[in-house]
Amino acid sequence: MIWENKIATTLQWTKEISNREQKEAVAAKIAERVRDGDVIGVGSGSTSYLALLAISKKVKEQKLNVTAIPTSHEVSLTCSIMGLPTSTLLNARPDWYFDGADEVDPNKNLIKGRGGAMFAEKLVMRSAPESYILVDSSKFVSQLGEKFAAPIEVDPRAINLVETELAKLGVKEAQLRMAVAKDGPVITETGNLILDVRFNKIEDGYEKEIKSIPGVIESGLFIGYHPEILTT
Repeated sequence: MIWENKIATTLQWTKEISNREQKEAVAAKIAERVRDGDVIGVGSGSTSYLALLAISKKVKEQKLNVTAIPTSHEVSLTCSIMGLPTSTLLNARPDWYFDGADEVDPNKNLIKGRGGAMFAEKLVMRSAPESYILVDSSKFVSQLGEKFAAPIEVDPRAINLVETELAKLGVKEAQLRMAVAKDGPVITETGNLILDVRFNKIEDGYEKEIKSIPGVIESGLFIGYHPEILTT
């Protein structure tokens, strides 16, 4: 008997996708951007997942040659299932990048990272000459931090130091992100922990100040990147 691998091929989004109709509409918009020969940076999350569905459909129907640079194992597996070849930043540079966001303020500043992949997302986003953020109407806020905490990826050895240093920036609350389908905290793909932090007010310089704390790998603050925002 020949063993048939089924785990990867049955991978689906694990939770109900909120505002799915709006997200599918904006996913269709980004699929229109795809051209033969494109190398595309792919963010993580439910909106990116729906965009990948739309993109893979176009690639198959039009027989396009497209390569993805994924930002997480989840995205890499999804690309594999959909038949999209993948590469890395070591071997290719993205022509453009797309992703979702948790919050978008009037200046196109973002909070991202509920999927825990903000380090890889920031690497790929910075490497791409064009970036598109796909959001539904619920993601717009007047100032960052209205609806979501800012995630911060931290080396486990530095948790106490980082918490102490963050207190100097006016933190209302800092919680270690706990896992749902495992005991204990969420462990990122690079072996780190995530603090979800609420500030009294997120200032423009906080992204750089947080990154300067020893032990901080990356934050989910994307300030001054000026991506193109695609919405319904």
